[in-house]
Amino acid sequence: MTRPFQFTASDVNVEKRETVFHGFFRMDKLWLTHPRFDGRQMPVFTRELFIRGDATCVLPYDPVRDEVVLLEQFRLGALGRTQSPWLLELVAGMNEEGESPEDVAQREGQEEAGLSFSCLEKICDYLVSPGGSTEMIHLFWGEVSTESAGGIFGMEHEHEDIRAHVVAADEAIAMISDGRINNAAAIIALQWLQLNRSRLRAGRGQP
Repeated sequence: MTRPFQFTASDVNVEKRETVFHGFFRMDKLWLTHPRFDGRQMPVFTRELFIRGDATCVLPYDPVRDEVVLLEQFRLGALGRTQSPWLLELVAGMNEEGESPEDVAQREGQEEAGLSFSCLEKICDYLVSPGGSTEMIHLFWGEVSTESAGGIFGMEHEHEDIRAHVVAADEAIAMISDGRINNAAAIIALQWLQLNRSRLRAGRGQP
């Protein structure tokens, strides 16, 4: 049986690449070819690629109080659905040049929720939509105290308007099942919390 990952990036031949749009984001068009699994070569084909840098997302969780902080804000991509375009999400931000994901986590924690993380633990890295976008998400759990968390935050010059909600962990997890939370980063992080909650609480002396 053939094992996966027989091909690498070096097997892809990009014959031509041009930028077709460059605004807040960038879109490139590529002409490319690569080998097929049956041994033939794929004819040259075109694809549009959404160029979006890496981002970092953090689930703020207080293992003592067993609460998370979720951020509510408007998302254009959800407009036109039957749901509200104001979503419940994680602390998140784009990685700037020279910043580590941990740097971004701490910066965005302050800007979006007034939070400082006493520790950060990597959950995973994942590609958001590799069929057409370059974006990679660096996903973390961040330890916080939720005792005085919550409120309205965001950078006004970036047109951010964010409300931070303190939510019981059980309630946040239930929001996945009933569809109130339906964005990938929050779903992955909260399901990770389900699997690791006992460990995190025990590490802080909680039953």
